[in-house]
Amino acid sequence: MNPPLIFDTSIWVDFIHKKSTPQTTLLKYYLEHKCEIPLIPVILQEFLQGIREDNQHKKIVEVLRWHTRLELPHMTGAIGASSLFRRLRQKGVTIRKSNDCLIAYYAIRFDLELVHNDRDFDLISANTNLKTWKHNKG
Repeated sequence: MNPPLIFDTSIWVDFIHKKSTPQTTLLKYYLEHKCEIPLIPVILQEFLQGIREDNQHKKIVEVLRWHTRLELPHMTGAIGASSLFRRLRQKGVTIRKSNDCLIAYYAIRFDLELVHNDRDFDLISANTNLKTWKHNKG
């Protein structure tokens, strides 16, 4: 059985644009084998707002509706993400997008690995207990 993984927005976007990467290959595998893919509100929002065609948007919403949703009270997420951002800044690490701290906070809080292709998550992972998926090249 494959462990649940959180896929960052960038992976969903690359997947929908048929970009072939180890991360999109993993997402395709998870989708095809009906593995658990927990979704968090910010990733869902970022991904869906980028879809231009109404029909495609409707189809994707319908497919994603069946996945596990990880939800926290909004204030809990906001405070957790801001605390994470501040702790990183105190270490001299500045994260470019505050949503990345929110995504990382969810992954840390629910103890799940994050699949991404964003260097900010590498920085967060190196300075916190965020677990990120690493592609084995061999």
